Amino acid sequence: MNRRRQIYEGKAKILYEGPEPGTIIQFFKDDATAFNAEKRGTIEGKGVINNRISEFLFTQLGGAGVPNHFIRRVNMREQLVRQVEIIPLEVIVRNVAAGSICKRLGLEEGTALPRSIIEFCYKNDALGDPLIAEEHITAFGWASPPELDEIIALSIRTNDYLSGLFAGIGIKLIDFKLEFGRIWENDILRILLADEISPDSCRLWDIKSGEKLDKDRFRRDLGGVSEAYHEVARRLGLLQDIGEAPNNVVDITKGKGKDKAKEEG
Repeated sequence: MNRRRQIYEGKAKILYEGPEPGTIIQFFKDDATAFNAEKRGTIEGKGVINNRISEFLFTQLGGAGVPNHFIRRVNMREQLVRQVEIIPLEVIVRNVAAGSICKRLGLEEGTALPRSIIEFCYKNDALGDPLIAEEHITAFGWASPPELDEIIALSIRTNDYLSGLFAGIGIKLIDFKLEFGRIWENDILRILLADEISPDSCRLWDIKSGEKLDKDRFRRDLGGVSEAYHEVARRLGLLQDIGEAPNNVVDITKGKGKDKAKEEG
């Protein structure tokens, strides 16, 4: 497929005009960032792994009744998705205390939450994606009350499904970030799950050992980042498509991010 006009480049992906109206090509990069891009690096092969994992999870979620933008994988680093109007929210679903909620509420990392918690951040890099309340979302028109109800319902359904899927391969889904978009279908406005679901956007811990299998290994300089991503792919049965983890896989350029007071997620 011939690549068309570039539409947007973000921290982890590049978006290109798709082959048909209403479609976009998502290209997954090896770039890694943390702490609002104050820390940058490269994780060799990350784009290939995340493309494949995200394809698998979106396909499984679609089969479970969670509408999303995924159409098909194009190649090792690209996938074809439906073009949606992204709602400027990051939806964080938490099952276990980790990351910023520990600092905000004085919780010990790993503390089981009384129930799953949904938090919202305003998607704005310049402002550091600040935490917001539902009242902000509806008052500023980022999403209507019915849209917000649908976003919450889809987030809960996604969490239920992914928690079971990961538990079946010995991984605990600690928390994860979702994004949603709007699309018109036959004069009906629908909300679709968008962006990606991968170790970049999820906290994934081995159930038995508690070993981190996600981007926290990059954030905290734990090493073995690519190996951890490959381990998630291996447990999902995807390594035959993407290959084994290479040696000396992490090339990290450290920034000031680890000294930042606010930890991502």
